[in-house]
Amino acid sequence: MTTQNVLVTGGSGFIAGHIILQLLDQGHRVRTTVRSLDREASTRAALAAAGLAGDDRLEFVEADLLSDAGWPEAVAGIDALLHVASPVHLGPVSDENEVIEPAREGTLRALRAARDAGVPRVVLTSAFHAVGFGHPPLARPFTEDDWSVLDGPGMDAYGRSKVLAERAAWDFIAAEGGTTSLTAMLPVAVVGPPLGSWLSGANHLVHRILDGQMPGYPDFAVPFVDVRDVAAAHVAAIGAEGATGERFILAAQEDAVPLAEVGAALRNGLGDDAAKVPSAVLPDDAVRAAAASNPAMRPMAAELGYRKKVSSEKARRLLGFAPRPWQEAVVGAGRSMVAKGLVASS
Repeated sequence: MTTQNVLVTGGSGFIAGHIILQLLDQGHRVRTTVRSLDREASTRAALAAAGLAGDDRLEFVEADLLSDAGWPEAVAGIDALLHVASPVHLGPVSDENEVIEPAREGTLRALRAARDAGVPRVVLTSAFHAVGFGHPPLARPFTEDDWSVLDGPGMDAYGRSKVLAERAAWDFIAAEGGTTSLTAMLPVAVVGPPLGSWLSGANHLVHRILDGQMPGYPDFAVPFVDVRDVAAAHVAAIGAEGATGERFILAAQEDAVPLAEVGAALRNGLGDDAAKVPSAVLPDDAVRAAAASNPAMRPMAAELGYRKKVSSEKARRLLGFAPRPWQEAVVGAGRSMVAKGLVASS
């Protein structure tokens, strides 16, 4: 790929940070948005600690998902936009619009700015939440042809925000996208080395297991993917000829992983640093009873015993997606948390 000017939105975020690292490592020039330039110093420091190369090719601009200010300047002279920024709030919220509106309106704002500036390609970070939730149990793998059911079991405000934002993006491109093309990335639960001292994505789940915050495991399974592989797929999508107009599921393997196996991988990989990792499995009835009073447990209770399957065949074929094993991703996340002092000592 020739050197390009790439805009990455949400530069202080987990996935965006790893994308920035890989873009700079490959020689590109990167501009990234943050809600406030007050975040620039801490974000640069976190990236530097992760091995930032080419700091002089990284520029920060201020732009918010809910304001038009700053977007024309952000997209000026840009060859590709990676729109990663989106609110992440798993579980129940008091007002769903606080999650849905920034996701949908922010996506449309970024697309309009890209269209107006003649940016040829936009890569949107959607999520598997837009594909594989709210359905009755399926024996076949989920593919990019699937869409989550907005009011189905296990859906939450975050899932609805991903469906509504991605559908709005495709509708916009079809109706008024001009010469701008769209590609959507659909990662499953994202884990891997955190940047700085904050946790995001499914790293929260790994942290809860590693820190002994879970007394045991519900019979619940999660498909995982490493953040470094997600970042690589985003970068590949910029220049991949077959990526235009496509959705891509990103997962380490086809079968979702039971939480008890996640704990076992952490114990095997981290030894004494995983002393707090539980081994007990919680009875289904206990999980359902807990979910009755704890809304955050309801998505798990809705899928007890269910092993989702997901297909990343299209990403492997068109993007050269070659993810590392889920065990390496989970253990890498845990090892990094221990090294950063994010896990309380035993």
